[in-house]
This record gives sequence, C-alpha cells and structure tokens, in this order.
Amino acid sequence: MITGTLPRYFAMRFLSSVLGIFLGVIVLAGMIDYFELIRRGADWPKATALILAEISLFRIPQLTEHIMPFAVLVGTMSCYLALSRRLELVIARSAGMSAWQFVMPALIVAFLLGTFATIAYNPIAAQLHERSKRLEQAMLDETSSALQVSNSGFWVRQKSSGGAAILNAQSSREQGSSLGGVTVYTFDGSGHFNERIEAKTAALKQGYWQLDNARIYSTTAPPQAEDAYRVPTNLTLAQVRESFATPETVPFWDLPSYIELADKAGLSASGYRLQYDELIARPFLLCAMVLLAAAVSLRFFRFGGVQKMILSGITAGFLIFVLQKVTEDMSKSELMAPLVAAWIPVLLGGLTGFVALLYQEDG
Repeated sequence: MITGTLPRYFAMRFLSSVLGIFLGVIVLAGMIDYFELIRRGADWPKATALILAEISLFRIPQLTEHIMPFAVLVGTMSCYLALSRRLELVIARSAGMSAWQFVMPALIVAFLLGTFATIAYNPIAAQLHERSKRLEQAMLDETSSALQVSNSGFWVRQKSSGGAAILNAQSSREQGSSLGGVTVYTFDGSGHFNERIEAKTAALKQGYWQLDNARIYSTTAPPQAEDAYRVPTNLTLAQVRESFATPETVPFWDLPSYIELADKAGLSASGYRLQYDELIARPFLLCAMVLLAAAVSLRFFRFGGVQKMILSGITAGFLIFVLQKVTEDMSKSELMAPLVAAWIPVLLGGLTGFVALLYQEDG
C-alpha cells in the first residue's frame, strides 16, 4: 500500500489542488483582461462585448502560461497543508513514509504537467494569441487613421535591385506577412535617402510589399497619396517572420526553424533561443517549485509557525520570479547566454528547496 496506493493518493491530491488553483488563476486573469479590453475598447466604435470577450478568451492561455509555476507553488502548499491539517501526513509517517516519499509523487506529476505545457499547451496558446491579434487589429484597422508614426515597434531592413529600405511597423499579423501602422524609408543604390512612405497596412506579396492608403514624401516631389503602392523586396515570408514574429507567438515546435533561419540571415536569435530554452526547462522549473513549497508546508500544525513558513514560501517564489525576469532581460541584451538565463532560476530554486527539505528531514 505504501509503494502504490498512498503515492497515487498523494499524486491525485496534488494534481487536483494545482488544477484548482490554475483554473482560479485563469478565471481571475480572464476577468482582469476582459475589463481592461472594455476600457480600451471604449474608443472603438465597431467593438462589441462579444468580440472583446472572444479576444480576451484567445489571450488567456498565453497570460496564464507564465503564471503556471506559481500555480504549482501555491497548489503544492495548499495540498500538503491540507494533508497536515487532517493528520494524514502524521498517519503516513507512522507507517514509515519519509518526506521524500511525500514529495516524489508531486515531482512526477509536476514534471508531466511541465512537459505537457511545453509540447502541447504552448503551441495552442501561441496560435490563439495570434488569432487574438488578428481580431484586435481588424477592429483597429477600421477605426485608426491612415497615417501613424511610431518610434518603436518592429523593424526590418531589406535590399533590392533598386536600393535599400527600412520598414517599421506598429503591429504584425500572420507571422509578419501583414503589418499595421507602417513607415518605410527608401534609399537609392548609393545609400542616399529617397522617400518616406507611410501606410495604414502592408501585405507581403511575391517580390514586393503591397501598401494600402499610402502617402509618399519624396525629396524631389510634393507629397502624394496612393490607394495602393508597391515597394520592391527580395524578402521571403520565412525571412520576414524573423523580424516581426515575437518569440511568445512562435509555437515550441517551430522555434528551432526560427533559430536556424535567423542564424543564416545574420539576425539576432537570442529571443528565440531564450524562449526555446525556457520551454525546455519548464518541467524542471515546476519541480523546483514543488521542492520550494514542500520545504515550507510539511511542518505539522501542532508545531506552530505555519504562517511564517507559508510567507517564506511565497517570498521565495516571488524572488525566483524576479530572478527570472532579470536573467531574461540580461539575455535579451546579450549580456548572458540564453541557456544560462533559462536554467539559473531552475537550479537556484531547486537547490534551495532541496537543501531546505534535506535539513528539515535529515537534520
């Protein structure tokens, strides 16, 4: 019974607790995101409550994907505290089980959850997020002005037989083949500035960009307005998506090809490498959260100090979150290798939980 029934019981209790916390996070995140969209959509005449709800629904999976480790942390603490309060851990210990036998079922389930999140949940979340961007951009295209100027956004440089061009877009859809809020700077073969083009949208065609509602500012002619305007390009969709597709919108299974194409094109692939390494490390990150939570929640209620232990567990999880953000920023700034940035929070959190649990169990 100890080697079979009890571990399965602990595993099911852990799974139900984590799923309950995660579903609660999904509902809370959905409500907050929906209310935020309602506030933003107040200026969109074509926006309806149903469309905004659909956009929010498609955005939720990616929003909750980043909260999954903390759902595991809180779910683990909730599971073991409930078992301790009902004296189930006392009975299990009297039967000869150690803390490591309590934790092992949760570690196995957490690793399986992390694997599922990487190979299945992430691709679905990326595709749904792309659909939400298309819906949102469709409403913005109907209400925004034809001329939009931005100092940020997405940038790409291209060369063609007639010279070079630099494109800036405020938003992208269809993995970079459809852009919104476009500004194009063109140069002749000698590198001298030729014209600036501002357009509402741009679509990548075979050998050219199709600009809609364009306005052309040239150094040799007065401004001109064109309903449709073509800018030659030798870029393919595979090359364009490296500049306009954010790593979060790329499914896990497509990341290796993105990295390979970026390396061949001489572009920086650090963002895609970081996303890929973090997804690979996700099962181990969930296991690290289980160790951290177990280290602060296996204490019996009759010993007291449970509130302080819970607070220390939440604080440790918050510090891991901060560390993860710091390493991500350092990696994106090319100050740290993506592999190192992805695994530092995992190793630090896992070792901290392991040492704390080892000290409590074996002195």
